[in-house]
Amino acid sequence: MPDGKEKAISVYPLLMVNFIGTMGISLVLPFLIFLVERFGGNALVYGLLSSMYPFFQLIGSPLLGKWSDIYGRKKILFVSQAGTLFSWILFFIALFVPVTILVNIDSDILGKFMVTLPLLMLFIARGLDGLTGGNVSVSNAYVADISNDGNRSKNFGKLSISTNLGFIVGPALAGILSATVYGEALPVLAAILIAFVGTVMIALYIPDTCSNKADTVMLNVCPYPKSGRMAGEKHKNSIRDVWKIPALRLMFIIYFLLFLGFNTFYTAFPVHAANYLQWSIAELGIFFSFLSIVLVIVEGPVLSYVSKRSRDSSMIIGGSFILGLNFVVLALGNTFFTYMAAVLLALGNGLMWPSIQSMLARLAGNDDQGLVQGLSGSVMSFAAIFGLIGGGLIYELAGRWSFLLTAAIIACVFVLSMRLRSFDATGSQE
Repeated sequence: MPDGKEKAISVYPLLMVNFIGTMGISLVLPFLIFLVERFGGNALVYGLLSSMYPFFQLIGSPLLGKWSDIYGRKKILFVSQAGTLFSWILFFIALFVPVTILVNIDSDILGKFMVTLPLLMLFIARGLDGLTGGNVSVSNAYVADISNDGNRSKNFGKLSISTNLGFIVGPALAGILSATVYGEALPVLAAILIAFVGTVMIALYIPDTCSNKADTVMLNVCPYPKSGRMAGEKHKNSIRDVWKIPALRLMFIIYFLLFLGFNTFYTAFPVHAANYLQWSIAELGIFFSFLSIVLVIVEGPVLSYVSKRSRDSSMIIGGSFILGLNFVVLALGNTFFTYMAAVLLALGNGLMWPSIQSMLARLAGNDDQGLVQGLSGSVMSFAAIFGLIGGGLIYELAGRWSFLLTAAIIACVFVLSMRLRSFDATGSQE
């Protein structure tokens, strides 16, 4: 590679795209349950609708990740964002479709609900968004492309900050917009506009990380500096090949357990807050805003300071221990312990999660970054399906002590993370 031809790519345009994408998603979440009930569904239908995104992301994420290795990150990011835009347009149209009953169900097991035309459209919209929802895995691969060992954890921390900021702004904006005479239509329209802005930003401001022309000198951030493979050239490795690599297989298992624990928590905690703590919707919103703010602090200056002095494996081990302790404290009950647990959750997750992303990116190597990130997205989706369905059921059986089960799951992550020291020391997949 000739000197003077190298060019660094800024992470900030991608952070802005990630922020507005997360904000668009979180805009609709607060009132989705009310839409489902208005269109004839019940709690079971709401659970199924919530699982549509991760279910179809399970299918689409590895494909989009692999295609980003072949055709370039920018093209696949654009396709993924365009799919999100179209899904929100379909979602918006569903708000104005007459509630036409397609199937009427009255079951002792499933409960009483109706399958209506607008409800069916919501299912299609969420499924389409999930199928094209590889933007998370492709964004991770993009950050890996433009990072080095010195700033990888810091860049993934910035990516997590942009996500958390989106989840802070989105629900607050949804509350303001839905209070108008236009009801839910205005927040959904805002989600459409936000998705459109994201699509335009990808088209205009996100450079690709690999040249598409053989006669063009590749940038130093090209995902294939060793092999020199160009866009469209045959991709040799498959999902099975990646799974055979011990270090990556261990990372995928850690991913699964981590997201199983988190989705179990995020399903059970609102029930716990409403029934045991007797919180209102406003109090629950304040708690999640507090949690997000502490996460931003940890993933910003705290992570920047610690990452310069610790290896990724050390932060994963320490972070998983703190994260598991958070669920033990949460099981003690009352508001004081709940907020203490929130600080521990933010500290543990804020140190551990960017480090896991950083280590996975490094272990993936140059040739299969998109494929590996896509597979990790599928593992996350697989865990989300089990966690979303099982979290509420487990809480119904065990109450607040169900958080001890989540702590046990994270304890498994802590134990498995010990094995990462050898891979962190060698930097090898083998």
